[in-house]
Amino acid sequence: MNRSQSTAAAALGMGPLLTLRRIILPQSMRAVIPGLANDTIGMLKLTSIASVIFVNELTFRSQQVVGQNFKFFTVFGAAAVIYLVLTSGISLLQVWLESIFDHERDRKVTLSWFGLRPSTRNVKPLDAPIDSPVAAKEPEANDHAWIGTLLPAESRTPRHRDEPFVACRNVWKSYGKREILRGVDLSIGHGEVVVILGPSGSGKSTLLKLINHLEPLDWGTIKVDSQYVGYREVPGGGGTVRPLHNLARARAEARVGMVFQHFNLFSHLSALDNIVEAQRQVYDVPRAEAQALGRELLKSVGLAAHADFLPHRLSGGQQQRVAIARALAIKPKLMLFDEPTSALDPELVGEVLGVMRGLADAGMTMVVVTHEVRFARDVADRVVFMDGGEVIEQGTPQQVIDNPTHERTQKFLNVVAN
Repeated sequence: MNRSQSTAAAALGMGPLLTLRRIILPQSMRAVIPGLANDTIGMLKLTSIASVIFVNELTFRSQQVVGQNFKFFTVFGAAAVIYLVLTSGISLLQVWLESIFDHERDRKVTLSWFGLRPSTRNVKPLDAPIDSPVAAKEPEANDHAWIGTLLPAESRTPRHRDEPFVACRNVWKSYGKREILRGVDLSIGHGEVVVILGPSGSGKSTLLKLINHLEPLDWGTIKVDSQYVGYREVPGGGGTVRPLHNLARARAEARVGMVFQHFNLFSHLSALDNIVEAQRQVYDVPRAEAQALGRELLKSVGLAAHADFLPHRLSGGQQQRVAIARALAIKPKLMLFDEPTSALDPELVGEVLGVMRGLADAGMTMVVVTHEVRFARDVADRVVFMDGGEVIEQGTPQQVIDNPTHERTQKFLNVVAN
């Protein structure tokens, strides 16, 4: 299984054990089953069956019987049939289990408490009507006001209006001896759309992961809606913070949605199940309510007819729109986008950017790492340019993109434009 799916599960507030049970094991079964079957057959040769019959014992007893009646073919034929029945039964079970857990087929694994109960999938044709347990309002063209209704009433306004909604103070991060972020200071207001530009390796994606505590801080502090994510302040420590033990719960309570560059959809779950999973397992939303919201979100991103499709049946643009819907399903206060269009063909970029424009129009607080300069100019309230792990320049799109003052910003924009 791709490790990125574990990262996506963590971003949704799923803990290690829940991720293992719901995401990793169901996808690993396809690779694990052949080895288990071979080991079972090997054990069959050396261990007892029902504490009575040994394969070696079966052969030895056959030789004894032949020594008495001299019916070689009959006795050894019967022994071979017994052994063949035992091994063939295991092999057939292996083939059946492999077909059940093959997520590249139009089947799905309906996960029980242990995460392993299979069932078949009925994929509806594209023109089939969509049945929803709760009637979903069809969004009008360019009307994304419904996004605001996703937020809980207490989350539609910041806790402290006089404080930044996202506050990064003197943030440092390194991997080994390589410094990725060096004293980054960045403030984002409630409802603001901030686009971060910069060359590869400048620390943009790392900063997003630190905001959602997908990576630990080396130094500094980050607050979202006046609260630390995954940390608590040490009493009398002069602003020193300490990591929390239950990091998964801290991420869930922060309600920070994240969309990744390579989609990171759970490949064994349908588009609808990808959206429902965190609602059911992390936030204990009733199944009917979670599925109704999931279908409404899919409808809002133009994928109502694709609810039962597995990710590999969707195009890149469709997968990214499902990923956006999955992040919205947790009713986030903040949305983080990590280069959401860089893995897409140019003709698919517009599909994803259209949804992101709708989120911006609805007032969603967003931090977007992208190389789409046109999107930044049209949608962003503020553009931040990073290089070498530092914020080089920031301001309105007109200031940073159209009239950059720093030489490094000018050079980067010239390269991107050409």
